[in-house]
Amino acid sequence: MQRRTFVQTVGAGLAGALAAPERLLAASRLGRVGLELYAVRDAMKADPNKTLAAIRAIGYTDVELLWSFNNFGQSTEQVKAALAREGLHAPSAHIAPELLLDANQWKRDVETAKSIGHQYLIVPSLPAETNTSLDAWKRWADHFNKAGRAARAGGIWLGFHNEPDHMKPISGEVPYDVFVKRLDPAAVRLQLDVGNMLVGGGDPMKYLAKYRDRYWSFHLKDVTADHSKDTELGAGVFDFSKFLASVPDLSKKPCYVEQENPKDELASARSNFSFLHALTF
Repeated sequence: MQRRTFVQTVGAGLAGALAAPERLLAASRLGRVGLELYAVRDAMKADPNKTLAAIRAIGYTDVELLWSFNNFGQSTEQVKAALAREGLHAPSAHIAPELLLDANQWKRDVETAKSIGHQYLIVPSLPAETNTSLDAWKRWADHFNKAGRAARAGGIWLGFHNEPDHMKPISGEVPYDVFVKRLDPAAVRLQLDVGNMLVGGGDPMKYLAKYRDRYWSFHLKDVTADHSKDTELGAGVFDFSKFLASVPDLSKKPCYVEQENPKDELASARSNFSFLHALTF
């Protein structure tokens, strides 16, 4: 659905000097479209350079790297060379939570991230101890705050990405909410995966409103009607136009496609790009 803004005349009696001319403003579109490399992990394992070239040829401008996959066996220098060769940017990477626990190594990781051109290092999930313990979530929030402050000193933001099980209540409380409330927003930002939120039973629109100024990156993922799994963008039930129109300062916030289990990784990446490239809001 397109959203249009009209500036209309204010009435016949004021149609002279006081009336603004009627005009139609162009609908908004995503200026940059990114791909989370987990969506093409098999292709990346087989041939990282060929896959990155294919991603750029489709039209993606950004990719989200996977440090937790060791960047598919590529060294930092190889990654930087491949991105430069294809004209791709990598605003962020997903990392293992354990990287936050060693202060000296974390400082080096932040320096590496900055050298690649990252703005964010994002933790996508937490260890199994958080499956049953709110205290574990609180301890990890404290780890994030400490590591986040160190990251800010190095010119990078630490972020957190939601998984479906983060919405499963523990002792009557949603652990994701407990975690976010304990985070220092001056040190840690959030990445909202809309598909994961829906599969977990949450409402992305409500969470966007609830934590409006804390979401600085997005995974754009559609889901089936029963909210059981993801699917190609536009083939599911989520209203991306309504959602993206509600994001403040969207142009400053990286958005990534991430369909986790497509039948054909690159074919789905192509379909998903076409959907977002044509989308207006």
